[in-house]
Amino acid sequence: MTEIVAAARKVSARSIARPPLLEVKNLSVTFPQRGGPTVQAVRGISYQVHEGEFLGIVGESGSGKSVSSLALMGLLPSSAVVQGSITFDGRSLLDLNDRELSKIRGKDIAMIFQDPLSAMTPVYTVGDQIAEALLLHDAALSKKAARARAVELLTVVGIPDPRRRAKAFPHEYSGGMRQRAMIAMSIANDPRLIVADEPTTALDVTIQAQILDVLETAKELTGAAVVLITHDLGVVAGHADRIAVMYAGKLIENGLTADVFADPHMPYTVGLLRSVPNMQTAGTQRLVPLEGRPPSLTALPNGCPFAARCPIAIDTCRDTEPELLGHRAAASKIVLTGEHDVTHVAACHRSDEIASGSLAKGDIFPRPEPLVVSQPSQRPGEDPVLTVSNLVRHFPLTKGGVFSRRIGTVRAVDGVSFSVLPGQTLGLVGESGCGKSTTILEVLEMTKPQGGQILIDGTDVANLNRVDKLRLRRDVQIVFQDPMAAIDPRLPIGDIIGEPLTVHGVKTEARRERVRELLDLVGLDPLMADRYPHEFSGGQRQRIGIARALATNPRLVVLDEPVSALDVSIQAGVINLLEDLKEQLGLSYLFVAHDLAIVRQIADTVAVMYLGRIVEYGPVADVFAHPRHPYTQALISAAPIPDPVIERSRQRVLLAGDLPSPTEQIDGCNFRSRCPLFTTLGPAAQSLCAESDPQLTPDGTVEAACHHVGVTKTYLTAQSSNVQK
Repeated sequence: MTEIVAAARKVSARSIARPPLLEVKNLSVTFPQRGGPTVQAVRGISYQVHEGEFLGIVGESGSGKSVSSLALMGLLPSSAVVQGSITFDGRSLLDLNDRELSKIRGKDIAMIFQDPLSAMTPVYTVGDQIAEALLLHDAALSKKAARARAVELLTVVGIPDPRRRAKAFPHEYSGGMRQRAMIAMSIANDPRLIVADEPTTALDVTIQAQILDVLETAKELTGAAVVLITHDLGVVAGHADRIAVMYAGKLIENGLTADVFADPHMPYTVGLLRSVPNMQTAGTQRLVPLEGRPPSLTALPNGCPFAARCPIAIDTCRDTEPELLGHRAAASKIVLTGEHDVTHVAACHRSDEIASGSLAKGDIFPRPEPLVVSQPSQRPGEDPVLTVSNLVRHFPLTKGGVFSRRIGTVRAVDGVSFSVLPGQTLGLVGESGCGKSTTILEVLEMTKPQGGQILIDGTDVANLNRVDKLRLRRDVQIVFQDPMAAIDPRLPIGDIIGEPLTVHGVKTEARRERVRELLDLVGLDPLMADRYPHEFSGGQRQRIGIARALATNPRLVVLDEPVSALDVSIQAGVINLLEDLKEQLGLSYLFVAHDLAIVRQIADTVAVMYLGRIVEYGPVADVFAHPRHPYTQALISAAPIPDPVIERSRQRVLLAGDLPSPTEQIDGCNFRSRCPLFTTLGPAAQSLCAESDPQLTPDGTVEAACHHVGVTKTYLTAQSSNVQK
């Protein structure tokens, strides 16, 4: 810890000795609304970015992070009212017109957008778009030289076969490749500042690790400063020199990353850090929820905007909004007060008490106690609630219209087997496209599968008639990823929750009583039954989805990425609720997710999928502590940990390239093209991987589909000596 802090302070000392590259002072952005109150999206924020510095800006959705970055780039709509000052290299950006800003954008200041597919032109090749960025800012450059430079840039960011890929269109790239192409475009003109707005949000954890590695490489090659806007505290912990926390359009804490993570001075930051699942401690303690939701930016309360959610708020907090202050500094500047002493500032009336330790973090947001149950959730000898054996689901790949012909097969699920025990949770994890969603849809469809067998409570779904299927559907329910898209916005939530009971013929009064019970069970006021979905926050809408799933007293609940669309502060409350309901009602969960920390927090058993197959399967504690398969190790090492000390001392196991297409017929091990172990093996061992398809084989309590489990464990132990603690 001391070494990391000292190194960060030394970098800050060198940077602050020079004038800042970017200085934002009292920046405010408002959006007037016709016939309504003004939206105060950004309210008087100030910060600095120095040459070569990496600043992370974090906060919940709606806190003003992206609006502030768009104001910096001059990309806000004409209706926006921008006040304050933004100075870049001594030049005021707000005083420039669009033509003058266009000369700076893409050359001196570059931006990496959240959705690269929307940010790129679909009718031009990727190479032409990168070349265009070069030609716009260098009239002396020839088109041939620009195209050659585009290929070089694609090589730098790790695009395979860059000469051929430069001629491809954006839709022909995977998500990770498109984001790498965006980074190539952003560094084309050696910018001095790169603004990255949620560049890894929609990506798998393995691709996220690759993108962040590419971003660090781009920073080193260009010497650019980076402003990273994200909600992922693990990403900030591993990469940012400084962190700025935003809430309700205001900057409420700023300091060195190591300092803020180790000793936050603002209750909101304390709650944010304590609500994040940590993969090293997940499953051993409860998450800390940050109750409530941010205030509306059209009707901000008097005083501190966080007061309504703050457990230590006093009368002063409700009357006066605190300024961003430190012990020896004011305004939001990180001021050098000694050789290696950097001031840490926070906007809180009680920050001195928190900093001195008289207000302990655990007292501000105490960790909830686990629910006490009188009976164990699983009784010995019980049969599985769900058994899937050798499940196969292939889709034909066709070409042509009227006279279509089959040209291939999409192997979405290719021989998957697992079981879910009563009162237990099975976590199904893997990258996008590995077959997780297809697997759960096959279970929920309750029809005869193409291949294999599905047993629910010992009943083979292939033999169900319509009546039996309706009866069995009571026992299997689902909670969807996007709660707003999964419920009818035209119905009050009482009708939404009670709809499954209507399908099964429950009478009106009994249905209403059950809805009241369910709302109370998931932590919502039963009097809210007449309200509509848009009147609820994202976390409350997900609780409504959970209540609906529990309406029929199911035995198995399928959870399809149930918290991925929620802010981290809200995730904790939903995860705790799911854990409580499992213990209280004896539920079984099939939990589909890509966040390994959450899987470790909630699951008892984990199945790791790759290209339609399970490559590792076993108790979650054993799999995470001693992964047998190289793919599992790569997933675990790529998952960020919200601790700067641990995150910056980890040895990564990065995968090469993207997930192969499920249409490819791959002989032997389908993971070998990305396997970090494969290149270290001898010719005979490589030949075995190339010719023989590995099957799940027991190794202690875990099954792994790898020919070289013994070699893998030795290799991974050497690679991850700094990972496991």
